[in-house]
Amino acid sequence: MVDSAVATLTITAKGQVTLRQELLRHLGVQPGQQIEVTALPGGRITTVATLEELQAAAMAGWAGEP
Repeated sequence: MVDSAVATLTITAKGQVTLRQELLRHLGVQPGQQIEVTALPGGRITTVATLEELQAAAMAGWAGEP
């Protein structure tokens, strides 16, 4: 599990952000799978794996320890 430290990510010229492997593992997703991003007030966002991705990760045992 990722600790609560803040991660600084770089935005590319195309407006894309790459999540580090430890963050992907924390979300329980693999490259090519989807995550859900919600815009919040004050310039904040939340990011979670979609339900389908969480179920697939759990079935595959990829999400790590419960």
